This record gives sequence, C-alpha cells and structure tokens, in this order.
Amino acid sequence: MSARTEHARASRPSRAALIRYFLGLGTFGFGGPVALVGAMRRDLVEQRGWLTDAEYREGLALAQMAPGPLAAQLAIYIGYVYGGALGAAATGIAFVLPSLVMVLLLGWAYTAFGGLSWVQAVFYGVGAAVIGLIANSAYGLVRKTLGEDRLLWGIALMLAVATIVTGREIVSLVLLAGLAVWLLRATPAWLARATAPELGSAGLIAAGLAAGTGQLASSFSLLAQLLGFFSYAGAFIFGSGLAIVPFLHGGVVLDHRWLTEQQFRDAVAVALITPGPVVITTAFIGFLVGGLAGGLVAALGTFLPCYILTVLPAPLFRRYGARPVLAAIVQGVTAGAVGAIAGAVVVLGRGAIIDLRTALLAGGTLAARRLLPRAPEPILVLAAAAIGLASR
Repeated sequence: MSARTEHARASRPSRAALIRYFLGLGTFGFGGPVALVGAMRRDLVEQRGWLTDAEYREGLALAQMAPGPLAAQLAIYIGYVYGGALGAAATGIAFVLPSLVMVLLLGWAYTAFGGLSWVQAVFYGVGAAVIGLIANSAYGLVRKTLGEDRLLWGIALMLAVATIVTGREIVSLVLLAGLAVWLLRATPAWLARATAPELGSAGLIAAGLAAGTGQLASSFSLLAQLLGFFSYAGAFIFGSGLAIVPFLHGGVVLDHRWLTEQQFRDAVAVALITPGPVVITTAFIGFLVGGLAGGLVAALGTFLPCYILTVLPAPLFRRYGARPVLAAIVQGVTAGAVGAIAGAVVVLGRGAIIDLRTALLAGGTLAARRLLPRAPEPILVLAAAAIGLASR
C-alpha cells in the first residue's frame, strides 16, 4: 500500500463531515472562485488533512479543464473522491444550497419591492460597483491566464472585440479558440497533413452547429425554455463564474428579452453580495422570469452539467489528464472566455455608467479592489448601495 493511500485512508472524513464543511463554506465563503478554491486547500489539505496535495491538484486541474464553475466543480470532485457519484451530489448540493436559498429570498424581495424608489436608488449605486468588480476580475484573469503568450492574447482580444460589437458571447468562437490552440500546439499526426481550406471548412461547420443549438428550446413552455437555456449555459462556463455573464447577457436580455439591462445588472449584483459560487446569479434570473419554479429550474440547469462533467470524466482524468491535447484545448477555450469577460465589462458598463456619479462609483470600486485586495466584495457593494441611496 502506498504512502498516499495510507494517508488518505487515515484522514478519511465521514460523508456527514464533508457535508457540514461545504454547507459552512457555501454559507460564509465570499470572494469568488479563487478565494473559495484557496479556502478548500487551506482547510482540507493543510489543516484537516482530508486530502493529499496530489488529490487536491488533480481536482483543481479537472475543474479548470472541464466546463463548469471552478469552485463548484472542485467541491463536487472532492465529494467524488470519498463518496463516488452520491458523495459528489451531496457535497455539490451542500455547497450551492445556502447561496441558492439567499438568492431566491432576494428575488422575492426584489419582485415585491422593486418598484419602490429606494430600491431603485440602491441598485443605481450597486450596478456601477458591479462594473468595477467585474473589471477587476477580468484584469486578474487576464494576467493569470494569458501571461506573455501572444497566441492566447490574440484569441482573447478577438473575443473581447466580438463581445463588445455583438453585445453577447459567441460560444462557437470560444470553442473554435480551443480547437485553434490544439491544432497549433498539439497537432495530432493524422491532422498534420490536412490543408488549411479543409481545416477552415471544419471550423465553419462547428460554428454553425454551435450557433444553432441555442434555438432548439424555443417551442417549449417557459420552464422548459429556462431549463434548456441554463443547461446550455452551464455547459460552457470555464473557470470563474463571471465567465457566464456575457453569455447570459446575450441570451436573457438580447435574445429572449426576459430581463431589461437594469434587471440583468441587478442579478449580477445579487450574486456578488451573496456567499458561494457567483454563477448562482442564474437562480435570481430564473426567479424573475418564472417565479420560484423558474429559479429552481435555472439553478438545476446550471449545475447539472457541472456535476455530470465532473463525475463522468473523473476516473479517466486521473489517467489521461496530463495529455498535451487536453491542455492545449483548455488553454484556447479559457483565453476565449477571458476575452469575452473583458468585453462584457464594456457591454454592461454602457448601461450602468450613465452619469458622473456612477462613473466615479465604478472607478472607485475598481481602485478600492486593487488597493485593498482583501476587502470583501459584499462590503464594497453594500457601500455603493448606501451611496446610491444617499444620492437619490
């Protein structure tokens, strides 16, 4: 028996202990995916010894490479390590449940009191602060993800421009970014002889298929549309939960017209002031569109692909995860997603920054986040809410 196996068995937590831990992290964990995955390493590897460092790194690598919100996928993977598919479901639900309940309650309050002038004043300030926070997150993701890699910078720039021009994330371009990096950096032998026109045709076919998928749910009932849309969205989140923001903006505001620009910014703000994964904003959107059932269906649609795309490949990933083909595809897709997030800052900023006061709030929030990196995001958002309330 290896030392790693002995260590893992000696420190093996009970399923109840894992559930209690992730309930606590989902209730009090702020700071976005980077802070949450860092807390898991500190708590589960360094302090409790429930995971070896190798197991943690395996889970983090899978969470980064497969589509899905980073922190939620890592929580699901940790549950899988000790409890299989059932353990993965238990830890995933425990991690998401606290923020889901909070967001649904906020959705009820928002719909009940949203017409009041003081609520509008609060979100006047919050919307501007959200732009500053997303800008800071985009800056951090760009530095961490792209480094000095010119190819990845070029991909991110193209996706940023496309997002700004169209007002939405073009999923087919993100997927083609992964394909491009794969072909350029880990070209398989059987493709090495392919001509450029042949590769271009394949890319156009892939783009057409991906673009058409979003229209399949148009003939279903509202809840079916919500489930189909958010399941599709949940299958294309890479890394930070903020990666879903430009995609959601294109779908819920521009295509389906379920929300106004202001309502969408408010939904992002709600996700930032609650603990747990940022992607829980989908539940708030679902609540606004279809009530309690809509919120639950939107959350289910978002996290079900995350669960499936973690549990199914987990055994194979332990064996083949270091292959250069997978690493190259993930590099390209992640660069594309980062570019879309950067473009979303401009798209959302057009509606949130409407006067000098909101411009100062957005810039001040960004500066505060840069100068005080440990300042909790909810505190900054609540401060902006107070300023907005006082200014109206």
